[in-house]
Amino acid sequence: MNIDILTNEKAQQLRQIIDQANGIVICCHQNPDGDAIGSSLGLYEYLRDIGKNPLVIVPDAFPDFLHWMPGTERIIRYDRKKNLADEYISNADLIFCLDFNTLHRTGDMVQALTDARADRVLIDHHLDPSINAVIEISHTEASSTSELVFRLINQLGGFERMTKKGAVPLYCGMMTDTGGFTYNSTRPEIFHIISLMLTKGINKDKIYRNVYNNYSVWRLRLVGYVLLERMTIMKDGTASYFVITKEDLKAFRYNKGDAEGLVNMPLQIKGMRLSISLREDTEKENLIWISLRSVDDFPCNLMAERYFNGGGHLNAAGGRLYCSIGEAEEYVRKAITEFEW
Repeated sequence: MNIDILTNEKAQQLRQIIDQANGIVICCHQNPDGDAIGSSLGLYEYLRDIGKNPLVIVPDAFPDFLHWMPGTERIIRYDRKKNLADEYISNADLIFCLDFNTLHRTGDMVQALTDARADRVLIDHHLDPSINAVIEISHTEASSTSELVFRLINQLGGFERMTKKGAVPLYCGMMTDTGGFTYNSTRPEIFHIISLMLTKGINKDKIYRNVYNNYSVWRLRLVGYVLLERMTIMKDGTASYFVITKEDLKAFRYNKGDAEGLVNMPLQIKGMRLSISLREDTEKENLIWISLRSVDDFPCNLMAERYFNGGGHLNAAGGRLYCSIGEAEEYVRKAITEFEW
């Protein structure tokens, strides 16, 4: 099965760009998820294997349940080492932009990336990319950016020398961005790629446990509380939303990532088509993070664009609101009521 994603000419151009680059930076979006971290570390390992010395710089913290992945100890957090990161970005001659379609999704890194003189290579699966890149690898039909990075590495001839250390984060990125391959993962290419990864000795069951069975007892208590006390059902049982306040997070000893996957749970209800979560930011006032999940043909991305300053995919999207949590709840109720079903 052919899984190439570039023309031969573009692939050769990218090889030359990488060969000539001395300073390479890999970056991803704010609030990095499994796909952002997985694709970054997978590309990092490939570049190291071919003799480069890349750096992975992320805007801020990523979930605790991803820290087991090999290479996370080398990730530079922009919010902790801004001056050092600015220097690396300024001196780079090649920057890989992974899992985001616009520089504004990198949060406080946006100015440094905007001012950078380096060539950019975009690898992403979100709609409407707006990043000026010498090579743009943008495939909205892909399950994840990690899938695209694997396909790129394979096309550049890196599969044979890929190690388990390089395959694990890429598999983890694909798994997390598809909810354990339960959505956005119907194309046969995905499972062909998984079969190739298995030849590298990855333990897919252990990766699953490391991500989904690696929470504190307080995460489970938070889940129970949200589903019992915070979940609201609307539209004759076809839509739901829940609110998580700062006080809730403090009461349940919140760690980064503890709310991950919660938005999927209401979709287990028979007839449910849409689930929305609202979570207050733990540090910034009047910033509410919105996550949307749906089934079948309900367009989460369109709702996120229209109401929540966001976007995403058909069945998984996100956004943000700048208001109080009470105002955000009223706005979500309005969006569910007004949106054409």
